[in-house]
Amino acid sequence: MAKLSQDDLLAQFEEMTLIELSEFVKAFEEKFDVTAAAAVAAAPAGPAATAEAVEEQDEFDVILTGAGEKKIQVIKVVRELTSLGLKEAKDLVDGTPKPVLEKVAKEAAEKAAESLKAAGASVEVK
Repeated sequence: MAKLSQDDLLAQFEEMTLIELSEFVKAFEEKFDVTAAAAVAAAPAGPAATAEAVEEQDEFDVILTGAGEKKIQVIKVVRELTSLGLKEAKDLVDGTPKPVLEKVAKEAAEKAAESLKAAGASVEVK
């Protein structure tokens, strides 16, 4: 088999659908026992840098801190927000405090928090 150049590989990936590309990434991870996670940049040190990071925060986490009395309704909302299965959503609700959504836009985090609160859950947005 001839070795493909980086440009040839990129041209092949351009022709793939997102589903095909997703399946390729999964197969690649399994074959080479790696994870295709994005690299995390080191956080700046010092109080001034921390203050800047808080002001410019554009990604938020929605943390479920309690299910309340309407646990079934909360599980339904968690399933809608995360597309988890019934068992996974139930386990998430049972294991509070747990993050429901991570690194989402402010609007999405607020909307998710409102939905969960309407179902009777206690929620924290960080």
